[in-house]
Amino acid sequence: MYAVINDRSRQHTVRSGDVILCDLLADKAPGDEVTFDQIRLVSHEGDVKLGLPFLDGARVTGKVLGEEKAEKLVFFRFKRRKNVRRKQGHRQRYTRVEITGIEV
Repeated sequence: MYAVINDRSRQHTVRSGDVILCDLLADKAPGDEVTFDQIRLVSHEGDVKLGLPFLDGARVTGKVLGEEKAEKLVFFRFKRRKNVRRKQGHRQRYTRVEITGIEV
């Protein structure tokens, strides 16, 4: 059984037991339970249920494992011969979630 969930700006294909990286869930601590209710598709033994845009009554539950950061990205802009330089970095924060169940 697998499902395609919509997590704010991203879609994930998940199965029970999978570990995914979601955008930061600042209000959740490790060990808390999180529920995804925007389910786009659920497949179980060849039976596919497709939501337009989401399935009613379906949900995916997971357990928060912790928070982590992605690799650092460095942006550098400059204009030649103008003494204009700008260096900026960014490090995205994620929440690691283990999928515990899919309910239809």
